[in-house]
Amino acid sequence: MQTIQISEEDTHLTYISSLLTLEETRNIQDALRQSHDVFTWAHSDMKGIHPSIVSHKLNALPTARPVRQRVRRFHPDRQKIIRKEIEKLLEAGFIREVEYPDWLANVVTVSLCHGIDQIVDSTAGQGMLSFLDAFSGYHQIPMSPTDEEKTAFITPHGLYCYKVMPFGLKNAGATYQRLMTKIFKPLVGRTVEVYIDDIVVKSKTREEHVLHLQEVFHLLRKYDMKLNPSKCAFGVSAGKFLGFMVSQRGIEVSPDQVKAVMETPPPGAKRNYSASQASSSR
Repeated sequence: MQTIQISEEDTHLTYISSLLTLEETRNIQDALRQSHDVFTWAHSDMKGIHPSIVSHKLNALPTARPVRQRVRRFHPDRQKIIRKEIEKLLEAGFIREVEYPDWLANVVTVSLCHGIDQIVDSTAGQGMLSFLDAFSGYHQIPMSPTDEEKTAFITPHGLYCYKVMPFGLKNAGATYQRLMTKIFKPLVGRTVEVYIDDIVVKSKTREEHVLHLQEVFHLLRKYDMKLNPSKCAFGVSAGKFLGFMVSQRGIEVSPDQVKAVMETPPPGAKRNYSASQASSSR
């Protein structure tokens, strides 16, 4: 992969294949520069999806009894992580302070890793691919104002609630998938495959890939959906999609999965062997 600049700002970079011809590189770079407005480099630059298009609602039963948790103790290192994340979310306008919410939950810190079979199969055998990633995709969807305080959470640094859809809410994934299906409906199955936040632009021939990218950028601009340039890869012949490696040759198991199996030590006892069999059959 090679890094390219897609606007006048030196820090506005993304990635394209280093195996492209000079003409292919120039054409893709020109297309990206013309559509640099569909990318964002900071949370604070995101307008978000308009509520008339989508908003996330929490359908709590009227008879549901609110739950208020007490603040949990965290290791000092975790507290630093929580404080930093809160400051970032406040600056972006994703959360706000609250005083007396009926619902209140503790935060959970998680380390992030960076019909499925049919979707994967349809991306194989393409002449050129581009892998796209939405910038904090869930946070581009607003919460319904009446449900914001139901997302209230408590930290050692105060009480807050979400103004945008956070990770972890029930049906949040379904809401996000509906939005992506709505955005890319004209292209899904033809030049685009999308599953939650995994987006692939596919072209049978290399010559038409720039046109397909421009069609995708047009739809992203229409809905104010922003991409994360640091997690996009353009003009490649192979890449990982939903845990599989897809290329012109077809579908292959991801090298990461092969490595995990190869590095698994052999069971040393009958009990361990049985456990290994049970794990493999899931």
